[in-house]
Amino acid sequence: MRNDLPSGQPVNGNEDEASERLNFIVGFVLAMILTIISFGLVAMKLLPPASMLATLGVLAIIQIAVHLRCFLHIDYEKSHRDDLRLVILTAIMIAIVVGGTIWILWDQHVRMMA
Repeated sequence: MRNDLPSGQPVNGNEDEASERLNFIVGFVLAMILTIISFGLVAMKLLPPASMLATLGVLAIIQIAVHLRCFLHIDYEKSHRDDLRLVILTAIMIAIVVGGTIWILWDQHVRMMA
């Protein structure tokens, strides 16, 4: 039986530290597995280029989710929703900047080839 304070915090700080340490270890192991899979796919050339790019994109998104959850502790709890909104807004802004840059450079490339 856990002795929790009214705020939901455990009385013993060691439980919280052990839980956090386990969370970091799980995140590290998952990140390493995803990285090894990505490097292995590229090194062994197991997929055609288009499929490789899509697979690496999916693995990158999964790894971002692992980092957000295990290392930054961003989840769906009410206290962390503002952090999640901030991360989503930042991702959207970065996507707009990168996408706009690629669009402009591609348009310039097409115009120079004509």
